[in-house]
Amino acid sequence: MQRYDRLREILRLDPDKDFLAIYRLTATYEFPWDFTRALELALFRTYAVPSIGGLLAETAEFTDRTQKRYDDTALLLDAVVEHGFESDTARTAIRRVNQMHRSYDISNDDMRYVLSTFVVIPARWLDAYGWRPLTHHERRACANYYATLGRHLGITDIPGSYEEFESTLDAYEEAHFGWDEGARRVADSTLDLMASWYPAPVAPAVRRASLALLDESLLGAFRYETPRAPVRRLVQGALWLRGRAVRLLPPRRAPHYARQNPEIKGYPDGYDVGELGTFPVPGSGGCPVPHPRRPAGAEAQPPA
Repeated sequence: MQRYDRLREILRLDPDKDFLAIYRLTATYEFPWDFTRALELALFRTYAVPSIGGLLAETAEFTDRTQKRYDDTALLLDAVVEHGFESDTARTAIRRVNQMHRSYDISNDDMRYVLSTFVVIPARWLDAYGWRPLTHHERRACANYYATLGRHLGITDIPGSYEEFESTLDAYEEAHFGWDEGARRVADSTLDLMASWYPAPVAPAVRRASLALLDESLLGAFRYETPRAPVRRLVQGALWLRGRAVRLLPPRRAPHYARQNPEIKGYPDGYDVGELGTFPVPGSGGCPVPHPRRPAGAEAQPPA
């Protein structure tokens, strides 16, 4: 297999009918590392909307149990990619996400914005740092994949194309990015988590490198100091060079799913999708309806 053979396979598929297959090939064969980093950045951006970041701070899940929340979010999203919408595992994962979301007063606009970040930010990341950019074909499939996921999550007024997702994201950020003390705590906890994945002596450099990837609107919303220009150039240049190096490598022979990422640390002995996430206690500010801890159809997963 040659470097661009899988792209040729992708381009033979229909982005309106085969969007899951295209998204899976793109995310797990072509760009697994890049998609992981881009989706981390996508979630980070959502904190800058005070209604989102403030709520996450109130739950304390992203400040007191940051690694578990990171793991659970990645694994629940990954279950749909790996197993497909019609599988018992994906249905269990979607049910878990819906149970958690319904425990809180989250607006449809906020949900649609979060969905938009999952579509747009990976494409922008790959435009800047990937070994190749996403094709229009892949962007269309990505938009269709997340539109389908959004409908399963009960989101309405979902954009109908990649371009509409991009317009939705840009307009929402311009209108809603702003300071929130709780959101800043969530952002700090997330940066600390990312730094913790590396040896202690390099952790400060990892944090600085992460800040160097944030644009001015995001830095301003969190009131982070703007990184020095040489640091930005160094970090962005290193990522660009990585992309050029990956282009020279042979294509991946097997898919790489998020559950295989070394950053997933909370389930060394495997996990049950139906046990992931939070189970708010009725009468304590959570959902008033108790939910079973092991939904029917849940499938045990191998160690991450």
